[in-house]
Amino acid sequence: MSNRFSKATLLAGTFMAGAMIATPVYAQEEAETTASSADDDFIVVTGSRIQRRANVDTAAPIAVVGAEEFELSGTVNVENVVNQLPQVVPGFTSNSNNPGTGTATLNLRGLGSTRTMVLVNGRRWMFYDTAQIVDLNTIPSFLLDSVDVVTGGASAVYGSDALSGVVNFKLKDVDGVELGGQYSLTERGDGDRYELHGAIGTSFDDGRGSATVFAEYYNRSSVFQGDRAFSNFALGGESFGVTQQQFGSSTLPNGVIRYFGDGNRTGTDFAANRAVVFDNTPGDFRTRTGDTYNYAPVNYLQIPQERYLIGGYADYEFTDGHEFYTEVSFVNNRVAQELAATPVTGSFTVNLATIQPFLTPGDFAQLQQLDATETDGNPGNTVLFLQRRTIETGSRNSLDERNAFRVLGGVRGGITDWLNYDAYYMYARTRNANVQEGNISRSAFQAGLDGTAPAINIFGPGTLTPAMVQQISIRAQNGDVSTLELAQGYLYGQLGNLGFGADDIGFAVGAEYRKVASQFIPDTALSSGDVIGFNAGNPTEGTYDVKEIFAELNIPILGPDSGVERLELTGAARYSDYSLAAVGGVWTYSGGIEFAPIPDVTLRGQYQRAVRAPNVGELFGGQSIGFPGATDPCSTPAAGNAGALRDLCIANGVPAGVVGTPGIQLNAQIPALFGGNPGLQEETSNSWTVGLVLEPTFIPGLTITADYFDIEIEDAISTISLQQTFDLCFNQIQDPNATVCAPFFANGAIRNAGGAITTANPPVLGGQNVATLAVSGVDLQVNYTTTIPFSVLTDTGEQDFNLSFLGTWTESSDFEAFPGATIVECAGQFGFNCGEPTPSFKWTARATFVDGPLTTSFRWRHLSGIDDDEDTIDFAAFNGVERIPAYDLLDLTFSFEASENLTVAFGVNNLFDTLPQTPTFNGIQVSSTNNGTLIGDNQEQANTYPSTYDVLGRDFFASVSVKF
Repeated sequence: MSNRFSKATLLAGTFMAGAMIATPVYAQEEAETTASSADDDFIVVTGSRIQRRANVDTAAPIAVVGAEEFELSGTVNVENVVNQLPQVVPGFTSNSNNPGTGTATLNLRGLGSTRTMVLVNGRRWMFYDTAQIVDLNTIPSFLLDSVDVVTGGASAVYGSDALSGVVNFKLKDVDGVELGGQYSLTERGDGDRYELHGAIGTSFDDGRGSATVFAEYYNRSSVFQGDRAFSNFALGGESFGVTQQQFGSSTLPNGVIRYFGDGNRTGTDFAANRAVVFDNTPGDFRTRTGDTYNYAPVNYLQIPQERYLIGGYADYEFTDGHEFYTEVSFVNNRVAQELAATPVTGSFTVNLATIQPFLTPGDFAQLQQLDATETDGNPGNTVLFLQRRTIETGSRNSLDERNAFRVLGGVRGGITDWLNYDAYYMYARTRNANVQEGNISRSAFQAGLDGTAPAINIFGPGTLTPAMVQQISIRAQNGDVSTLELAQGYLYGQLGNLGFGADDIGFAVGAEYRKVASQFIPDTALSSGDVIGFNAGNPTEGTYDVKEIFAELNIPILGPDSGVERLELTGAARYSDYSLAAVGGVWTYSGGIEFAPIPDVTLRGQYQRAVRAPNVGELFGGQSIGFPGATDPCSTPAAGNAGALRDLCIANGVPAGVVGTPGIQLNAQIPALFGGNPGLQEETSNSWTVGLVLEPTFIPGLTITADYFDIEIEDAISTISLQQTFDLCFNQIQDPNATVCAPFFANGAIRNAGGAITTANPPVLGGQNVATLAVSGVDLQVNYTTTIPFSVLTDTGEQDFNLSFLGTWTESSDFEAFPGATIVECAGQFGFNCGEPTPSFKWTARATFVDGPLTTSFRWRHLSGIDDDEDTIDFAAFNGVERIPAYDLLDLTFSFEASENLTVAFGVNNLFDTLPQTPTFNGIQVSSTNNGTLIGDNQEQANTYPSTYDVLGRDFFASVSVKF
């Protein structure tokens, strides 16, 4: 493994008047309000299970996005709004083709999707793979009431995974019938998307029960990189010290041959170890002179998607003060990815008689000369390094079809006038079938060259016949199955107050059982490595469970009667007992304070200790043996000296008499098993926030919140090389019980009687708890609502005006791949080390005018400029990009309430058609759009970062919503 580390490797309805992107950080109405509460002012706030009175702040900062934002932004996929939040660094999106998984994921604070907890209605949602990540495509956006983003670890309240924070999607109840649809199309006439949805909600049995059922269909068409000027060819070259140019792959449709044998190359086109390439005349090769293949045009820029979603939720008061509730949802999601035709590369044994008919006599004679002078003892056969892009098979296509369902049933109610209960059981299951087309079988390709099967002709463009294509092609398949079971019950209520006008003390105490299971099932071709085209994979299967108890306390100490407005303390704790031996029992906890000296000002702060247990993939990922180059520390002279290193080597099975001698290492390559690591321990995070809320009474309608956050994750799971693991264990930590030493001590004897590491029981080199991640900064929200003395459509002479601002300043975002590694700072950076851009400033602002039935809304999205994080390459010196300048997008939406039951809307996103920068080649400007975001070697895909910067351009949408 390379010593280089990147952050990516540690981590992958109805319009309402006055809509804003964010509402004040007050608690929002929640569907979990108990039936026993006679006071409708009691609500449940994301980040807690304690009921509180409405219109109170929380110690933890909560950013809230209303349902109106999804309508005004013209999106029907959750990801498109969530990724605009300044707290979010985009994960996989609709523009993630390679890399990508066909899913939409949420990466809060850039700390990784596995460290972000996703809830729906305050409860866990279904995940889709062995990494236990939620696919946002499974959440019905048209039913969203709001989205809450809670900063910092929340494991004390919700359990494992909430290291960076919690995002809670709240679904609304429907009263009556709602039907709607939307259509979107880019200015270039492609990438169309359309959605149809309907929901019916009603009450029954004299109001004792209510139910909502819903359905949605969504279809998204593809856009290819060849459909945009900035991405229709691959750019690169700067890393090699040449001017940025139309770059590409060295594997050509014409075919390339390299010769690394010991035959005499004199007088041949292979002289000086050169490669040869076939021109347009099949069978006739020449010395290669920098030919490349442009793989970009046939890659997706927007991946196609088709989704069916149905579900419902209901509650019924079966006796006074006690009700049953249920939630059911099912999603069928089909998403494709497409890559250029398979590049076949590698060393193959070639039988000269087999390939002779496909070569010109002169070129065949050169191969005969090489074979005649070889000393391999295998005349008539030679080993050639071949490169051939099999465009005759068509593009590689991977189709994922995920079927996911989730069922939940529970009861809740009041035991006394101050004590309530809530208990539920949930089961969720996702099954994915992945079918790959366009792959090549390595064994069939080899057989077609060595004479053990009908010959294949790869020596020139278009030389593979349909029969040959069928002979070497292979369809590959794999599947995922993931399940989540959860049973939870808790009591909550109020215990009276301490006087001084303070609210009642609130509490919650309960228990939870959770079981996760997942498996990855590749077919034989994939698991054996015979497939060329998509990555091979080893079977993975595993499960674990956890039993937990938790408690929360909210203590209002002072109220208005004390001379100050409010003083409250909060606390939470959870004990988790994992079935994983390496994790066992762990504690998480939090504490917070809120102080409002006057009604206009609230000060708040919170500290949280959180954990994330390793996921199934990290623990039980399929293992395969490898032979990386490394130096055994026990074979070095330093190990022969008395001290900790010598003692550790002896404890590891090296005979005392040979410690420190080179003879204990039999080969420069040492066997090791790569895959899951069952010995992984939990990751831990410490986070704290301090902030204030301003609601000046002298400016009605204005709310300002500012919060500083600091999150540090320790013992983060990272995969490092065998050599780095050797150094950490034997030379630095020198403790056989340490996690980093587990590959050498936790798997039994790894050495033979002579002290050498052998294949009999090699070290298991999976992920290890060695990395550190940290992020800090400030979140700022401003919301202002007022009226302005101007109206066109009404006779009132005024209209409503709403202004909102949601922004983040990222002070620091860094990671340390393992102890002693260079700390990489990613705030304001992008590139090889940091991956996805992390701008220092990111904000979304919206101004909305409501003039009677007409709503006009402007949105401004901003990313500050970012710098390349690579110190060893000056990209600017080779016409590359060292800095991506500030990036701004303006969107415009109109909504018209045609009647009480009918609302129509239309709008345009990216109003000024701001696309990634397009370069000039040969003096010709490919596009008039130049915004400075186009990158060569230092990119993710499509010559840019398509999940961060808009790649579709000006985009129109129209929608209609009907209620009755």
